[in-house]
Amino acid sequence: MRFPRIVLIATVLLLGCSSVPMPPGLRPYKIDVQQGNVITQEMVAKLKPGMTKAQVRFALGTPMITDAFHADRWDYVYQYQKGGRIVEQRKVTAVFEDDKLKALEGDVVPGVSTPEQPPAKQGEATQVKPEQAQEDKPKEEKGFFGRMLEKIGL
Repeated sequence: MRFPRIVLIATVLLLGCSSVPMPPGLRPYKIDVQQGNVITQEMVAKLKPGMTKAQVRFALGTPMITDAFHADRWDYVYQYQKGGRIVEQRKVTAVFEDDKLKALEGDVVPGVSTPEQPPAKQGEATQVKPEQAQEDKPKEEKGFFGRMLEKIGL
């Protein structure tokens, strides 16, 4: 008779924990969670049409999802949760044809748009073109040793 009472009390207490409202300002701590591949605009700008899978893997890292049924498609997924809420979420898909990069789809696409091609919208496929892949890079400042070698004439 004692055993069923303990089980009943333990069950009621455990079920009650989930339905008890928390006082304002008092919440359990939830850690920040970063999952997947971090893909930046600079990384995508390095991609050029015709790059091999090895070159794309070097530029973007190992894809999060490689599907056995779609060998010519790599998916890069990134999600950042802060305090249990999704703050940032990205998805980039690299599409290959004959083991060469053909197109990019997703949130982060080549940034430079031409007059005949407006900037891509989120989730829209984009053909990677050589003039898009190369951005105007700011002129690099020479460091101390670079300036010294220039003064010497080397």
